This record gives sequence, C-alpha cells and structure tokens, in this order.
Amino acid sequence: MASTFHKQSRRSHMWVDKKSYKPQGSWSLGRRWLKYLLPLLFVMSFLTTFFINNLDSATAQVSRQEIRGVWMTSNDFNTLRDRTKVQNAVRQLRELNFNTIYPVVWNSGYVMYPSAVAKREGIQPFVLRGSDGHDILADLINQAHRQGLLVIPWFEFGFMAPQMSELALNHPDWFTQKRDGSQTSISAAGEVMWLNPFHPKVQEFITNLIVEIVTQYDVDGIQFDDHMSLPREFGYDKYTTTLYTQETKTSPPSNPEDPAWMRWRADKITAFMVQLNQAVKARKPNVIFSVSPNYYDFAYKFQLQDWLAWLDQNIIDELIMQVYRSNLQSFVAKISRPEIQISQQKIPTAIGIMTGLRNNPVPIQQIKSQVRAAQERGLGVAFFYYESLWEYAPEPPDKRQAAFKTLFANPALRARVE
Repeated sequence: MASTFHKQSRRSHMWVDKKSYKPQGSWSLGRRWLKYLLPLLFVMSFLTTFFINNLDSATAQVSRQEIRGVWMTSNDFNTLRDRTKVQNAVRQLRELNFNTIYPVVWNSGYVMYPSAVAKREGIQPFVLRGSDGHDILADLINQAHRQGLLVIPWFEFGFMAPQMSELALNHPDWFTQKRDGSQTSISAAGEVMWLNPFHPKVQEFITNLIVEIVTQYDVDGIQFDDHMSLPREFGYDKYTTTLYTQETKTSPPSNPEDPAWMRWRADKITAFMVQLNQAVKARKPNVIFSVSPNYYDFAYKFQLQDWLAWLDQNIIDELIMQVYRSNLQSFVAKISRPEIQISQQKIPTAIGIMTGLRNNPVPIQQIKSQVRAAQERGLGVAFFYYESLWEYAPEPPDKRQAAFKTLFANPALRARVE
C-alpha cells in the first residue's frame, strides 16, 4: 500500500511539472485530475478508518479495565489502624494481583478520618486515628499507591444512620419516616434511621462530606453502595409530602408502592446523584464515581435506587453489583442479567462476592466457582471483605491464600487518577 501511494504521488508530481505541462480544456483537465486523485483519496480514507478503529479499540480496552477489588470494613479496623498491618496487607494484595481497595469512610453516622465537616455539624465528638495517632485513610492511600493499587473510599452507610448517633440526635428534622410515623427499619447493620435524600440540608451535608474526602486526600475515586437509596416505605415526612403536593398537585398515595409515587422519589434521588457527581468532578474531573448496588429489580422496587438511570446519564464510572448468593445457579442467573450486559458496554463492571462473615464462613470452593463464573463473562470481582479473605474461614489461612493466588494469574493494573 505504501509503495502504491509513493508511485501514485510521483505520477501526480510528474503531471504538473512545468516542463511537461500542456494547456488543455477544463473538461479534460478535470478528468485527468480525477483519475489521479481518486486513488489518493482512497488511501487517505483507508488510513483514517484504520486509525479511528484502533483508537476505538484502545478506548474500549481502557473502559474495560478489570476490577480486582476488596472492601475494607469497620471489621477490619484492627488492620487499618496499624501501619505495619496495612503495609503487609497491601503488599500481599499486590502479590495476589489485586488492584483496588475500597476502605470504609462513612459508617454508623460517623466518618473514619479527621473531618472539618463532621466537626462543624457537631456529629462526631471524637476523631478515629491510627495506633500512633496517624491519619488512617492517608496512610492506606500512601502505602497502596506505592504498590500500584487504587484506593476508592467507600461511603458505606449512604443515607443510613443509627437512631442513637449524634447525627440523628442533633438533626432529627433531617430524617424521614414511614406513613405510620415510625422512623426505623431493620437492615444488616441493625435498626437504623434514614436521612431524607430530598431535604436540601441533607443533600448539602452529604455533598460536603464527599467533596471533603475528594479534595483532602489523594483518592482515586469515591464509592456508593445500596444504602445511597431509600426504602420505599419512607418519604412520608412533612417536608417530602409538602414538596410532592406542590409539584404534583396531589397528596402522596397511602400505598408506598404506588408507581407514580415511587417514580417521583426515585427521580429525586437520581437528580441528587447527578448534582453530587458534578460536585465531585468539579474538584477532580478524572476521579472514579463508583456505585455498588443490588441487582436492578431489587434496587428500584425496594430501595428506589434507579441506577440504570444513573448509568444512562453517564454519572457512573464503574459498577460493582452485589451478588451475595451461596447457590451457584442463583449467582450465575444474577450476573447474567441484562443490566450487567448494558453496563459492560459502557464502563468497568464487576461482581461483589461474599468471602465470609465472622458468624458465617464461606468455603473457598464456593468463592473460586463464583470468580470463575464472573471471569467467564468478562466481569471483574470485588470481595466482601478483607479479613474474611483468609480469616473466619473453614480452611486454614495458608490454604486460603494459596487458593486466592490461583484466581488472578497475571497482574491487571489500573490507571491512577492524576
């Protein structure tokens, strides 16, 4: 192709050489130009298409960076507060070809770092620090980055808070309620209250916390999970019912499952998430806006979390869908759902896999089977949670570690956010 192009260029050059030029009619001149110009245009078109296709391919490869992550929860606090333990943990994760850590920064109405926002609101009379008085989050970020791992702080509790937290006691008007006036629900974290996601003061508070984390620390992203939502039974507080009546000219239905009432509340949460994304990106345009919800039908129907709308509005940079199932058939059915395939076409997508709880250990064979099922579908994985990788397990730690070594044969580094 290059040789043909060179020869054709020479012919064109020879034709316009002054010594061999002969005046001709405009029609004849146009035909001769067309004869030599068409092959040149063909070559240029081919090269343009080639480079565009390769650029698209490169872009697709970047967007499909494989997530190999692990959550660090409040149960991992004994590890997080000790510099040496953090160093060992990060080094071991790197050796096992992990690439992302999701440390908790918002849990039970409290933050896990020195926060001017929390102090200003009077919701935290203490500061969680490491064993030698250091900043736990800053230390983890520094050590993880030295090993080439990303750190994406996890805003675990979202709009959730215990009823005896300073947040609930100091700002009772920030919380929503059910139609019967009750304010709590039972979750995996116990009995909790729910911040009103429609209230401007709540939105301002949450936004300030997130912006503080993004600007104060060298984070690679921020993550929200299934608690960045609202159980469908809630939303009958005075502020929300008044707002709904103003906008729709009707009172909220008595049935919390009313489709229009559910859609209105879900859309309000989506609108806030769009604003939150904009606030984050204004500080760090390339920071990863990560979401870890339940599968879509459950997320929307029970939690008013319309994360497919978030995906459609391009505010999610990575998705990790929680699929905590012991039955492999049920697990495979969930990770094969259409919304996962939609997500895979746009952003890095992974599956959250349970590796165990203190009172509910998970056998390594179950973990391996689920990881293989995810990998066969081109999906990444994130494990819940760090200490249960090889502690609280039915197998000895050395056997668990050897098994995890077989899950990721080669490194899969993710690009740092600058």
